[in-house]
Amino acid sequence: MKNRHPFYILFLLVISFYSYGQERPDHTLNKTVHQHSEIQAPKGGISFLAIGDFGRHGAFTQKEVARDMGTIAEILDMNFTISVGDNFYPTGVQSTQDYQWFSSFENIYTHHLLHEPWFVALGNHDYEGSVQAQIDYSKISRRWEMPDRYFERLIEIDKGKYLQLLVIDTNPFVTKYKANPEKYLGINDQDTNEQLKWIETKLANNDPKIVWKIVVGHHPLYTGGKRKNDQETKDTQLIFEPILEKYKVDAYICGHEHDLQIIKKSNKKVMQFLSGAGSELRESGKIEGSLFAEAVPGFMAFTLTNNILKAYVIQSNEKDFKVIYQTEIKK
Repeated sequence: MKNRHPFYILFLLVISFYSYGQERPDHTLNKTVHQHSEIQAPKGGISFLAIGDFGRHGAFTQKEVARDMGTIAEILDMNFTISVGDNFYPTGVQSTQDYQWFSSFENIYTHHLLHEPWFVALGNHDYEGSVQAQIDYSKISRRWEMPDRYFERLIEIDKGKYLQLLVIDTNPFVTKYKANPEKYLGINDQDTNEQLKWIETKLANNDPKIVWKIVVGHHPLYTGGKRKNDQETKDTQLIFEPILEKYKVDAYICGHEHDLQIIKKSNKKVMQFLSGAGSELRESGKIEGSLFAEAVPGFMAFTLTNNILKAYVIQSNEKDFKVIYQTEIKK
């Protein structure tokens, strides 16, 4: 056999190197889709993920959850992500240049579809740092969207029909936070009556083009977890449940508890989806109306068409994910 010219060998090495470098990071996706055929992209609709209580520099199971968020985002051809708050532990961020933006967010959620918009709520731990920095980061990041402490997005689903998405700030309504303004910075500067009026004004929109109403906040209306009997949970339910029921809100997505729960009270319209298992976990539990409750690492995925919302609970394991529960809401 003839000896190869040294430059030919070099050429093969270069081609091999670039071929490896250009291989799609999701090259095993078809196999993954086949293995998890129970979750599918919507036809004539949108899809999104919900995660909370996650920002821990990749510790606990944050990296595994982020990995699986990317895979599910690819399967569903995802449109956006919702964060229900406690975006940075233990005390928020100090500025838009805080290294936690990289260690807990930018360098963790790297899949290209996780660079679609993130609609972000504030949690109590975020109030221990600079809330304004998280708002200002919206002007720096192409995906981080927190234009204010609470805001609205109207998102087209299909053929001129819309999802009304309200991201609210539940923190100023918690009495114990307001009693400790040295810890929860600027908490007493927030006008809760003004926010309530804003929420009611937005939800009162009866435009027939709006076919779904979803509200996102940090604190749960109900929980079977650690804070089941806490005053903050009772207060959140007392304040917000009547408003959500009055305006026939379809879903309330929240966190605060470090687990995954779905609760539908028998005499209420709104279904609550609690997705707070983005990193550290705490023991969960069930109450009246609990459809699902587990303290496992993971998140929730949703598909939405003009007449059906499907919700999937995703558990992140060491090397792969598992769909451990699913439910739906029909119009």
